[in-house]
Amino acid sequence: MNLWVFAGGPISWLLMAMGVSAVVIFLTRMLVLRRAHIDYVDFIHGVGNLVSGGKSEEALVLCDETAVPVARVVAAAIRRRGDSARGLREAVDMAGRVETGRIARRFSSLAIIAQTAPLLGLLGAFVGGIRTVMALNAADLVTRGDLLTGLMAAFVPAAMGLLVGIPAQVMYAVLRVRFERLVVELEAAASEMLAFLSARRNRGGVA
Repeated sequence: MNLWVFAGGPISWLLMAMGVSAVVIFLTRMLVLRRAHIDYVDFIHGVGNLVSGGKSEEALVLCDETAVPVARVVAAAIRRRGDSARGLREAVDMAGRVETGRIARRFSSLAIIAQTAPLLGLLGAFVGGIRTVMALNAADLVTRGDLLTGLMAAFVPAAMGLLVGIPAQVMYAVLRVRFERLVVELEAAASEMLAFLSARRNRGGVA
């Protein structure tokens, strides 16, 4: 691997740093997504029982202790339960946007790595090829070793660009799929909680 990096020059070092960054971003975001998952149906059922029993403060404590995106969205709905239907919906939507923005942080960095790594590798190939042609043109005697060194300088960055870009694209796609599933859960939980609070209000209950 060191031979590859030295043969590719500074661009290969940059690509290696991008590859490490992509792996770190992927693992940290996957951990966040895994921790964010919850059985929201059972959670909302438990919160609803507390609210129905007049224990809204205990329901908020439960949300704070659970500390997942769904719980924070539900907590926002409980805190604004006295607002109008429109105000309540806006509060829940805002909480949902905050949570999704927090979870999707650094997704764009991974996407940028996936898109730019192959292009950077191609740039490195062109630079290596140009330098090789200029060096061979200035040499009085060209050996097979000189030619091999030149080819390595051109091919290594291109190969490393693909080795970084392709896995980064796959990692980004995996994160997006899991993120979209979480967004669906957030929307479903928000709708269910809003329906619960609206039903209590229509019955004249104290939410």
